[in-house]
Amino acid sequence: MTKSRIAAIDVGNDALKGNYGKLENEYYIPNVVAPDLEDRPVIGIEELDTKEVLDNIHIRIHSPALSENNIVYRVGNLATKTTNSEELDPGSSKSEEDQTLVMLLASLALDAVSSEAFKEKNGVYDALYTLGTGLPLREVKEGKDVGYRSRLLSSVHQVEFLVTPKHQGKKVNIKFDEVKVYPEGFAAYVNLIMDNDLKVINKELIDKQILIQDIGGLSTDIAVIRNRNVDDDKAQGFNIGVSESLEQIREEIRTRHGVELDSRRDVVDIITRKNDRNHIMVKGSRTNVHDITDHILLEIAKKEYRYLRNVWSKNSQTEICYFVGGGSAVLKDYIKAINNKMDGYNIEFFEDESESIWMMANAYYKLITDFVQKNEKNEENKKEEKVEKEENTTKAK
Repeated sequence: MTKSRIAAIDVGNDALKGNYGKLENEYYIPNVVAPDLEDRPVIGIEELDTKEVLDNIHIRIHSPALSENNIVYRVGNLATKTTNSEELDPGSSKSEEDQTLVMLLASLALDAVSSEAFKEKNGVYDALYTLGTGLPLREVKEGKDVGYRSRLLSSVHQVEFLVTPKHQGKKVNIKFDEVKVYPEGFAAYVNLIMDNDLKVINKELIDKQILIQDIGGLSTDIAVIRNRNVDDDKAQGFNIGVSESLEQIREEIRTRHGVELDSRRDVVDIITRKNDRNHIMVKGSRTNVHDITDHILLEIAKKEYRYLRNVWSKNSQTEICYFVGGGSAVLKDYIKAINNKMDGYNIEFFEDESESIWMMANAYYKLITDFVQKNEKNEENKKEEKVEKEENTTKAK
């Protein structure tokens, strides 16, 4: 019998972040897809297997959960190199987009063929997963997590690797033993207070009333945590993130400098990297684009700050707000500057940007591991009770 493998996946609007098994595998894949031909042309096809797998994900997906079935896709870095690449649009719901499932299933298939968890038979892997993932607070409050979970659980999803290094021709049949869909704000709270062994590490936060503002690509969630739980009535989700601003920067750079950036990911790199921040190469010359990035990011930072002020005013006994998510890493300096000039709220950012970006995936891993461990313990207790009952029956005879 195939043993179910843990997967904890955050399909962020900017990128997918995933932890698998006992953390022996992790993937960071830009959330970009592009419909493609089955036999994509490759220069030096005989050297395909020497190329980086994550830069060349080329798959066909067959799944009843998709509205467009049996489509061939380029995924991640490979998709950014095409003219028909697709990123999630502002206003879209993560739970209802095919792209969310394409990214999730592609990463699971990669894990299945690269780990030793599942045996191959005639080029086919039958993979079984216990999945922990999440959705924005707004979508969970609207009940969209139920349909999302059902789409995953009710089908077998097949991913076939086409022109992909090391995995060409392999097929993976993915089934889910269990799927847990967590609200993103609560997940961030869990990550703040627990380590990977599920031990409490920040005891001082446990009984505080705190806010967690999660700024993503397409949405912003502000979770109000009191008495160790998300206050569903007070928590708010806003249909705005940094993606639109990144697109504006990308367009202005193209218009003003004639430089075509492949994706939003390139824009994020320009404005967050440690060396040569806010610089691009124009016709071989290092060029400062700070004037472009500055005014656009300041505008979105002001909007995010207004959300904070609005929620804090309705929850006046809040002690601190933590900013998390990829959007927070982009806007950190701007929000700090606005706060210093204005209200001076007690706010906290993560200086390690990767910690903020990976926070959701790490939280889902802790939550799904806890679920599995409790399940296993319950099963053991049931077996012990059964044995005890049988022994008592034998004695009675």
